[in-house]
Amino acid sequence: MKNLKLGLVALALFSMTLSVNAGGVGYIDYVKVIDNYDYAKQVTKEVDAKGLELQQFLVDKEKEYKSLDTPLKKQTFEDRVSQEFKAKETAYMTLKEKRETEVFNKIKDAAKAVMVEQNLDAVMDIRGVFVGGVDITPNVISKLKTVK
Repeated sequence: MKNLKLGLVALALFSMTLSVNAGGVGYIDYVKVIDNYDYAKQVTKEVDAKGLELQQFLVDKEKEYKSLDTPLKKQTFEDRVSQEFKAKETAYMTLKEKRETEVFNKIKDAAKAVMVEQNLDAVMDIRGVFVGGVDITPNVISKLKTVK
């Protein structure tokens, strides 16, 4: 009788373990998600615009530099512009990193929500999947479009 009870308990535990681990692995095509996510497109445009502003700053300063006539003026100008450029570059890189992190976190949150909805164990990027798994890319894109 004890063996029967022990066997039933072991069978129950085994069956619960199987149902818990039966979720599987989902994967997303991150590039496709980015291409279909309006907020990511907006962020890309914003960051690109700031990058172009930085390039234009250099072009404008180069023109100013060429108009200077003495070596002392040129040296002073170079020092001042160098400091300004470093500050602008740091601000650009900070903005870029912040915005990219925002986009990544929104995509990650959507992927987590889809993972829970579909009872999956994990979500990977498509580049990490050789065989198998469930493509949840369309679900993640859909989730991102509904969340503002």
